[in-house]
Parts: sequence; structure tokens; C-alpha cells
Amino acid sequence: MIDDSCRLLGIDKLIVTRNEAAEAGTSAWHDLVHAHPADAFAWLGPHRRADGSRVLRALVPHARRVQVIAGDGQRWDLQPGPLPGVFEGAAGDDPVPLLAVHFAEGVEQMHDAYAFGPLLEEATLQGFHAGSEQAARELGAVSMRVQGIAGVRFAVWAPNARRVAVVGDFNGWDGRRHPMRLRHTAGVWELFVPGVQAGARYKFRIVGADGRIMPDKFDPMARWAERPPATASRVASAAALRWNDAAWLEARRKTGIAAPLAIYEVHASSWRRNEDGGPLDWEGLADQLIPYVAALGFTHVELLPISEYPFGGSWGYQPLGIYAPTARHGTPEAFAHFVDRCHQAGIGVIIDWVSAHFPADTHGLAGFDGTALYEHADPREGVHADWDTLIYNYGRSEVAAYLIGSALEWVERFHIDGLRVDAVASMLYRDYSRADGQWIPNEQGGRENLQAVAFLRRMNKALRERFPDVLVIAEESTAWPGVTAPVEEGGLGFTHKWNMGWMHDTLQYLRRDPVHRQHHHSEISFGLVYAFSERFVLPLSHDEVVHGKGSLLAKMPGDLESRFAQLRAYYAFMWAHPGSKLLFMGAEFGQHHEWSHDDALDWAQAASREGQGLSRLLSDLNRVLRAEPSLHRDECNEQGFDWSVADDSRNSVFAFIRKDPVGAGRSLLVVSNFTPVLREGYRVGVPEAGRWAERINTDSDYYGGSNVGNLGATHTCAQPMHGHAQSLRLTLPPLSTLYLQVDP
Repeated sequence: MIDDSCRLLGIDKLIVTRNEAAEAGTSAWHDLVHAHPADAFAWLGPHRRADGSRVLRALVPHARRVQVIAGDGQRWDLQPGPLPGVFEGAAGDDPVPLLAVHFAEGVEQMHDAYAFGPLLEEATLQGFHAGSEQAARELGAVSMRVQGIAGVRFAVWAPNARRVAVVGDFNGWDGRRHPMRLRHTAGVWELFVPGVQAGARYKFRIVGADGRIMPDKFDPMARWAERPPATASRVASAAALRWNDAAWLEARRKTGIAAPLAIYEVHASSWRRNEDGGPLDWEGLADQLIPYVAALGFTHVELLPISEYPFGGSWGYQPLGIYAPTARHGTPEAFAHFVDRCHQAGIGVIIDWVSAHFPADTHGLAGFDGTALYEHADPREGVHADWDTLIYNYGRSEVAAYLIGSALEWVERFHIDGLRVDAVASMLYRDYSRADGQWIPNEQGGRENLQAVAFLRRMNKALRERFPDVLVIAEESTAWPGVTAPVEEGGLGFTHKWNMGWMHDTLQYLRRDPVHRQHHHSEISFGLVYAFSERFVLPLSHDEVVHGKGSLLAKMPGDLESRFAQLRAYYAFMWAHPGSKLLFMGAEFGQHHEWSHDDALDWAQAASREGQGLSRLLSDLNRVLRAEPSLHRDECNEQGFDWSVADDSRNSVFAFIRKDPVGAGRSLLVVSNFTPVLREGYRVGVPEAGRWAERINTDSDYYGGSNVGNLGATHTCAQPMHGHAQSLRLTLPPLSTLYLQVDP
């Protein structure tokens, strides 16, 4: 009982305050022990008492005994606390106490994670909140030493979460062990966990904004992941990647984006299989793919998305870990070694990179902290109905920083030579694949996604400023103006754009029976109307050989011999047409059936006479492309192209001159005959008199043809034609393309 004298001395207030503190402590311990939201750093770790001594509190569920190990080797026990798993006692003098924790399975030594202060700088947090891509790259799992102790700093953006804990191999996946500290400046949670090593698996366990415990989340910034179907993140090695490609990077810096560009597009998991029937790892791909691509003469290999992705059937186009190479083919170090070997072999590496959407898998970004954090809350803005995926909220500065940081990291960390940005058209338009009423106009009442436009410009500007020699290629299928125009001139800032219109029109023409092609002549010629409006890539990609579309060879009409002849003629026409080139794997030898991501290419077909002939043609086309400035220099300059024959629809013949816009090098005459009719004495005007030699004849028996042609060369005569004083009298083989060039 408290009398009046005690009240006068304030003793009653002291007793009540102590009681409140005890009750608060009991409540806090209850929350910590039961993984409820609580300030872990206010209770756990070493704390200074009023008398100057230090007390240590630890939460180690399932521990039977916890001892402190002093620097001089002395040990003493922490005493069981108010609830199971809680231990407390003297902390000793060491700044970071070392504990010996006795479990039923054995004894583990660990430093106390709650003895460390905040590690992320305030400036970094402020920068991330403001949208700094460099600051964004500080998040994730970073191996480091703090106060001489090795471990991993985990940091994750979850501003609306009520609690975040890191769980993993190092704590038995127990969500009570390592609750994290909230850095209010940016809504980032961080924790340094001593003793965690590279390779450790981990996830984040989040109590969402509404108090629900979320499914364990993959680290958005993970640099390494478990091999699917497992879904955990892994701590990447802090060791620097080793490179031997300095000569390649220097050459790339000098030539920039103006070098010849012929791309071999590859799905790494199905190009070829190993002896067990599984996909090749990065070492196997380096051993087999690199010499194959080099022999074909392609300048670059383009990999379908290799960012970590959960569903194999998406081919990588629904990624969740856009900072981590997929573990399907090995470690990040192994991928870096693959890139290094490509560069040493003179081959650039482009990766497909996806910023348009992400899958709704519960372990991923969807509803990450219990709210629509990375995506939009309104499905009219945030859901791609075509793919059942979620759309990034490009207007949120942290999301834009996260995406741009990924683009920069692939180039910086892995020396990637180019990014092909997927589904750009779906990013640019709010009504993409949506009916009326299913989309929300922008603030100006239009259909353009202004936030996505701003993001793309900012991303391309960031890449240009740091890496002006790196390719950034847009898969963009609409008439959006200035896709490859500089940002400073109002463009989107890409270096290249896929020419989807050219692909669609020319394939539609080639599908037709040759007898009907005369009525659809413009499907070949129309592409030259706009060929110089952007810096284009002519794509014959994976999208054209799946979902019942058949292979490129199967699109050609007629018997097998004529189908191969048409494919050869088409490739040679394409390689001479303004624009860089892209060909999907298997098309180089005329695979009969369409591509399946579950099966390897038909390598028996590749070994056939027809397949080998087609591959030899591609090799020679790439050789000519590299050697002739007229075929690759200044692709956006219309001065490098002249029609000779554009209107001979009756014979389905096209002829044009390619010349070097700067005036150097020799002109190249290209003539295509897209009918099975042999045409003798066909006259074409040329700019120079002399002997014109056949550089390429797709009907050569070397390529699998019937060997009709001009006996290797022909001479001009002084008969004006097509605006030139000289002309050639040519034999045009059926279903063929010829390259001719005057002797020097």
C-alpha cells in the first residue's frame, strides 16, 4: 500500500512507471517471439544500463542454452528470459558479442546481429527515394565486413510493410530470428547478418500493410537465385568477376553502334541438349555455340531473356529476378565467363530485357508489401490481360530506379553489348490490347502512357551517357515517331528498332504462290518507303516460328527443293536490304518444324545437303555484309540505296544498287527473281562500266541450288537503262537472288 508520504516523494509515480515498463517489455517480447511487428533493435542486442553496465538480450527459438564468449575466451551463460527463446544477461566488453548457441543438433557460434548500427547512408536512402538508379543498386544481399566481421547486409524496399524479416539457410527459415530495421527515409528495411556466406539461400518474410503475413518473397535485387522450380534468392559472391575482353571492349568503344550487325537469336535452353537430355550449361554453350556462331559469321548472339524467371514456358519473358542470370545454366560467374569467351571469339552478346511486365507469382513482386508497390492498384493500368501479368508503375521513382539499375548492371557487371527491350509497344499505349472502358486516359486525355515514355527516355539517356557504344533495341511494332531519335530531339533514344512491318509484309509475300506474287508486288517494295525513318533491325525472330505459324521453310510454297530455293533468295534479299539482320536459331539450316522450347533443334536436318547449303549461304552473306561498307555503313542514309527495278510486277523481279554513302567502296547490284521461271537476257542498268562478277548466286550448287547463272561474271554494254549509261544483260536463275560487283 502506498501512503501519502510516498506520494509526496513521487515514489508512486516511480512504481507505476516501472510497472508500465515491465508491461511494455512483456508485450514487446510477446510480439518478437510471435513474429509480430515490433522494434527489434529496441530490445535485442547489447544495451547500456543506467549504471553503465551492458545487458545483452537475444531471441533464439529452440535454443537450449546461450553463452557469451569473451575475447579472452571466458564464457558465461545468458539466462532464460520471460518467454521461450528469449535469453538475457551480461554483454561483456566486446562491441559485438560472440555467442555459442546450443541446439539439440549441436552448437553454433554466431555474432549478435543486433549489435550493429544502420549501414546504409542517409544520402543513399534519399537518393533511392528520389529515383537514383545507382542508389537502387545498393539494395539486396551485399557481402561485406563490418567492424572486422564478415557477413551480409540485407536491404529491401517495402515502405508499407509492418514487419520484414530475412529468413534462410542461416536461421532455419525461422521468421522470428532476424527481423529487420526500418529506415523511414526511403521505406527500406535493412539488417546485417554476421556469418552468412555466398551461396546461402534466403527470402523476405513480410507482414503486409493490413497485418497479413505475405508468402515469402524473392529478393527483387537478388544477383543469384535457386534453380527453378525452387524460388529462393541466393547470396552472390563478392569476388570480382574475371575478364579477358579488354581488346573487345576497346574495339567496341571505337566502332560504336555503326559496326555491321547480324544477330543470331538463341533460346539457350533448347538450342542443343546435353547427353542427359537437359539444357547445356554456360560452359557447354561456350564450347559449342560460340564456334558455331563464329563459323556462320554472325556478329552477335542474342539470348532470349536470361533474367531469372519461374515458368519455363514463358521462354524468360516473364522474369522475376531482373538482376540475376537464370540458374538453369549455372552461376553468375559461369555466365560472365560465357560472355568473356564470346568476346574473345569476336562475338557480341545481346540479351532480351523485359521492363514491360512481370508475373503475378506470389513469391515475386506482386503486392510485395501488402500493397500495389511495383504495379498499379487499378487493373485498367496494372494488368496485361494478354499475358496475365502485371505492369510496372513507371511513374513511381523507386520503380523506375529499380528497372534502370537492372539495365545498367547487365552492361557494367556482365559486359553485355546490347539490350533488346521487349514489348515496347505495350508500354507506350494505355489502350494496348484493351477495349473501350478497359483503360484510363492519361492526364491529357490521350492514350499514350506518358510515365512509360518518360521512363524509356530516362533509361536510354542513362545508358547513352555511360555506354554510348552499347546497343539498345526496341521491339516496337507501331508507327510511334522517333523511336531511335535522340532524347534531346524528342525521341525515345533507342539505337535500333525492330522493323515488324517489313517482316510481316515480306513473309506474307513469300507465303503466296509465285503465280500470284505479281499482284502483291508492293509487299516487297513498300518497306523502302520508310526504311530510313529509323535505324532498323530486320527481324526473323522466334515469334515467327511458334504457335502454329510453322518454320520459315514451311511458309514457302511448293516442293522441298523450291522451298529451300525461295528461302535462300529471301535471305540474300534481306541481307542486302537496308537494316541490320536478325535470324532465329534453326532458320540458318531450314528447320522443317516450328520451334518448341521443350526440344533441341533438328540437328539431323542441319547435316542434310539442303541444310548445309543454306548454312554456307548465311556464312557467305555475313562475310559480304562485314566486308562491304555499302551494306552496313550509315544505314539511315537513303543515299546508300537506289532502285533499279521496282515495278516489274509481271516478272516478280526486284533490282537495286547498294552504295557507300560516304563515297568509299564499290557499289553492289542486287537482283531477286521470286518466280520459278528462268529469265535470260534480263537487262539492268548499272552505274559503272566493266566486268561485273557474281559475289553471291543463291542458285549455286554450293548452296544447294541448280547452278544456273552468269558463269561467274558478265560485262556491261553501252545501253542506257534505269538512269545509268551502262547496263548488264543477265541470266536470272529461278527463285534466286544475285549479288554482282564491278571488278576494281
